[in-house]
Amino acid sequence: MISMTNVYKAYENGTKAVKGIDIRIEDGEFAFLVGPSGSGKSTILKLITGEIFCTEGSILVNGFDLNKIKPSQLPKLRRTLGVIFQDFRLIDKKSVYENVAFAMRVVGASNREIKKRVPYVLDLVGLDTRTRRKPSELSGGEQQRVAIARALVNNPKMIIADEPTGNIDPARSLELMMLLQKINELGTTVLVVTHEKELVDRFSQRVIAIDGGRLISDKMGGYYKYEEE
Repeated sequence: MISMTNVYKAYENGTKAVKGIDIRIEDGEFAFLVGPSGSGKSTILKLITGEIFCTEGSILVNGFDLNKIKPSQLPKLRRTLGVIFQDFRLIDKKSVYENVAFAMRVVGASNREIKKRVPYVLDLVGLDTRTRRKPSELSGGEQQRVAIARALVNNPKMIIADEPTGNIDPARSLELMMLLQKINELGTTVLVVTHEKELVDRFSQRVIAIDGGRLISDKMGGYYKYEEE
């Protein structure tokens, strides 16, 4: 669950990136966060993951109060979040299996847990026959599915996908979104940050629209028709 109440964020250079945002995303929801370049989407993601902290207001994420969180608690917060990046961030020298297993090793999982969990998530994302391949041997869509498996493998409460379709073609983008929808149906909260209107319009999900650091629309099904500058 995410709760942002009257949140402001001003950077040291004077930029006011977020101006009084109120957003609440319940456990099990699927939501899109949309807006033009420079609207404040990236700042909101950084606030949610504890990379930066708000200037005013309050933020709760999966039971953690980010206004009071200690540095030692940040890794625990981030284990409740599975983040999918636009550029995948896979380790070139490791196989598909090793890339996903690495995410479990980082949090101290046992070999027994890894051997049980990794095949399950690779099967879930349709990569059970690609386990020994290196990232360079995969298509862009397959690499993105490895990134999804890696985000899922530690069983996070929430998946955050940051422009997940930016490096793949439209057909693969639709396939990816259907996979994220399937993951949501299994009980994981999903937040997708995107600017792809056509893709958002294909899914009847909640759409949270940001522009100029402010919340301008929050509704089920439908994309706020802002003008890109």
